[in-house]
Amino acid sequence: MAGSATDASRPRIVVVGGGAGGLELVTRLGRSLGRKRRADVALIDSTRTHLWKPLLHEVAAGTMDSHDDELDYLAQASENHFRFVLGRMDGLDRESRLVRIAPMYNARGEEVMPARAEPYDVLVMAVGSVCNDFGIPGVAEHCLFLDTMAQAQAFQNRLLEAYLHAHATGGPEEGQLDVAIVGGGATGIELSAQLHQATRLLHAYGLDKVKPSDIKIHLIEASESLLPGLPGRLSSATLAALRRLDVEVLLAHRVVEVTREGISTHNGRFIPAALRVWAAGIKAPDFLKDVAGLETNRINQLIVTPTLQTTRDSAIFALGDCCACQWQGQEKNVPPRAQAAHQMASLVLKNINRLLAGKPLQEYRYQDYGSLVSLGKYSTVGNLMGNLMGSVMIEGFIARLVYLSLYKMHQLALFGGARVSLLMLANFFRRRLRPEIKLH
Repeated sequence: MAGSATDASRPRIVVVGGGAGGLELVTRLGRSLGRKRRADVALIDSTRTHLWKPLLHEVAAGTMDSHDDELDYLAQASENHFRFVLGRMDGLDRESRLVRIAPMYNARGEEVMPARAEPYDVLVMAVGSVCNDFGIPGVAEHCLFLDTMAQAQAFQNRLLEAYLHAHATGGPEEGQLDVAIVGGGATGIELSAQLHQATRLLHAYGLDKVKPSDIKIHLIEASESLLPGLPGRLSSATLAALRRLDVEVLLAHRVVEVTREGISTHNGRFIPAALRVWAAGIKAPDFLKDVAGLETNRINQLIVTPTLQTTRDSAIFALGDCCACQWQGQEKNVPPRAQAAHQMASLVLKNINRLLAGKPLQEYRYQDYGSLVSLGKYSTVGNLMGNLMGSVMIEGFIARLVYLSLYKMHQLALFGGARVSLLMLANFFRRRLRPEIKLH
């Protein structure tokens, strides 16, 4: 769909999934191998635009307009010498080395694009992850998810419609605007803080028949602490910050059922909520389960060797949340974080070049640089890790700057320094010309 036509004499490199890791990888492959016509490079994705996934909670709360930061795959492909193929992968033929792409239909049910197949010599799976409902009754039917931009926008629309209705009728009924968020990881925590900010902004912009105190935000976590698996100091600081924002945090509450009226937990608690968000646990997309005989684990992740090649096919790499890669020196896998996807993309780039040159491949060594959690304008907490300083707890303004720098690093990988500087300047003026919250 963008770039030059396929040349059968060149190696065909196909990346499936335009998330953070996949898009960084295909951009760098295009700039190096594609620009010099040393390989045909293609990206397959089922959507036409990209937004850095850690920003979806801001889109959901309305504190970010997705159109300001989304990237068009076609434009990125044209500028960086790769092809963009719009479509959803629904199968794989390893013998013929073909990626099967499902037909696409419009809202009227008319076929827009037929079923197709994309040939490859080297395939990279970078399809990310989705929320795992663990088969709990009612979750799929009655919860909203934040896996995609469309889902985040749907939540923001539901929230704004509920606010407008409550304002027009003189104020909300009991529980009409209450929100229950399941999952005490980064997504649930950050969404809670952004919603606290959104309630105050909507009130300030004229929806004053709804008071911020009319909305109760509940954060439900099955473990005994927030951010399980991260340092206890980070969990405690985050919990204190959320309580200052009047977010009700329910720890050690395992959800057993979700209905239209609310959420039931294993200890008999029922949390009524008009809006219910599921942000607990992840899994790789279901279509990966035993796809074409590749080895997967119980959450559909492709199991890879230290070189990030799949265990049963050396022509297929996997990176990011959709792969299961053992953390060296640990009895667990590399965690599903943006920093891991970024590091994996860098190694796969090197290994594809080494593969094409007939050189031995390098093994992946995950470097944990710490974790950061943003509570919007109220606070940012986290810990930084390094060889010299060990683990250092940071909070407030410094932590916020480090958090923002992670997104800038992603943009630098995609656009380069000059364009990122222009984007920062444009964003500076745009924020002063537009409302602080999306109102449509």
